[in-house]
Amino acid sequence: MRHALLPLALLALCACTPRGSDQPAADTDAETPAANAATASTHEFHDGIDAGDFAEHVQQLSSDAFGGRGPGTPGEEKSVEYIKAQFARIGLQPGNGGDWFQTVPMVETTADESATLNLSVAGAPQVLKFGSDMVVGTRTGQAQVSIKDSPLVFVGYGVDAPEQQWNDYAGIDVKGKTVVMLVNDPGFHAGDAKLFDGKRMTYYGRWTYKFEEAARKGAAAALIIHDTEGASYGWDVVKNSWSGPQYDLPAKDDPAPRVPAQGWITGDAATALFKAAGQDLAKLRAAANKRGFKPVPLDAKLSLDLKSSSVEKNSRNVIGLLPGSEAPDEAIVYMAHWDHLGTHEGESGDNIYNGAVDNATGVAAILELAEAFRKAKTPPKRSILFLAVTLEESGLLGSKYYVAHPVVPLDKTVAVVNLDALAPIGKARDITVVGKGSSQLEDVLKVVLDKQQRKAVGEENTAAGYYFRSDHFNFAKAGVPALYIDSGTDLVEGGKAAGEAAGKDYTDNRYHKPGDQFDAATWKLDGIVQDVETAYSVGEALANGGQWPNWNAGNPFKAARDKMRPAAAK
Repeated sequence: MRHALLPLALLALCACTPRGSDQPAADTDAETPAANAATASTHEFHDGIDAGDFAEHVQQLSSDAFGGRGPGTPGEEKSVEYIKAQFARIGLQPGNGGDWFQTVPMVETTADESATLNLSVAGAPQVLKFGSDMVVGTRTGQAQVSIKDSPLVFVGYGVDAPEQQWNDYAGIDVKGKTVVMLVNDPGFHAGDAKLFDGKRMTYYGRWTYKFEEAARKGAAAALIIHDTEGASYGWDVVKNSWSGPQYDLPAKDDPAPRVPAQGWITGDAATALFKAAGQDLAKLRAAANKRGFKPVPLDAKLSLDLKSSSVEKNSRNVIGLLPGSEAPDEAIVYMAHWDHLGTHEGESGDNIYNGAVDNATGVAAILELAEAFRKAKTPPKRSILFLAVTLEESGLLGSKYYVAHPVVPLDKTVAVVNLDALAPIGKARDITVVGKGSSQLEDVLKVVLDKQQRKAVGEENTAAGYYFRSDHFNFAKAGVPALYIDSGTDLVEGGKAAGEAAGKDYTDNRYHKPGDQFDAATWKLDGIVQDVETAYSVGEALANGGQWPNWNAGNPFKAARDKMRPAAAK
């Protein structure tokens, strides 16, 4: 069941009345279910980081009134105006040259979901239906993409990595053909640590890379074979994410190549397709895990008439600035994405994808961090930039646009701290650093955690490629050291077993589903508050310490940082 919404008048009051201001504030914290739950489970925390206020932000942003915060929808307007109002209430300055917003151009494309993939396999027809067997779309902006009798080729993992001496496209020209490939990296299913990073996904394992590489090779279409273990999520996540409007930056703002049609097919559909074509998918998968794999043409052709409606729109990043007292031209960035999957029109039952954990929690966190820094007795020496970005769910597009058009030059950006999907499951003895071992920011983090008697751990499921799935990655590719912290798994109450069970429960039942809702009765906020305090202390040390952290030796992003800041390389 959904929770009752606060009246709009109260929403406006929450957005405009500062906590602790001279004006009498409505007793919103005492009167809302969110505040009651938080107050009942917590006591006093860091001044400015308040569990009740955090819960109120999450409840507002993930309410049905915000419609799932879809970019380009009325839910966007409510979301960005809410964040702007909170930034203003806290006392930040507009962060984009006097403007609270950075306009992000986007193309909204909605595929006709009656489209089918029409296959001719060994001369016999097969039809794959949207949603149940496959999902497909286009990033070209074209109203119609027509493909006729495109030969299918199995290209293993779809990877061309010279430094790994690996090329799944070796010896074949795929221009005009349809490439079919596996999700994740070579060696993943074999568990071979000598292939790429073994179970730990590299960027070559991300579906975004695979589609881009297919485009570079001239393919007419690209299909990824889904498997839950390799993708780290079930087919319903793929279906939900690819249904309804899809968003891209205009081609002029995004140099990445685009294949005319791209999508996924289910494991069952792929198995049947390969069998009908006289091939054994399991044996081909095993072969694809070995160095020297060569692509395998299939006795199959694909035809597709994909109609899409496409319209150019704008979305917005929201930017608030707290100027530094001594070095205002240097900045630490706290970021979170405000967008989610919106409302799926025509879907039966609950069709609002509220995104409470993903990522109303991250937005609430940067709002609480802004309040804490604004209330600090000693103002930070360096500036603090609070960045709420759009279009994360569509391929990290808001952060990609910001990195291409930064309001603080990247060589003056000290570090980025990214907050995405904090888990309301209680305090933990550890904190997760996604991509652990990447940068010197972890040295700063360790000092903070030592005082808390906690430790940093890497993500449990390195195969999921979480490092490449959130907005810090665009900063990392550009060279800016980025710290992506997530909730811990070794819970004070229940240990690792409880933490892992909670994570699995969220992934199975709420991640990218309508069930990702705020629940005052079950959410435990003390762990999130502690994690936000940790993030605060890291930023405070960077803002007042004067250091320029770098990537660790051997990290692929270090060269870009060294180039922009030669002194930091020493």
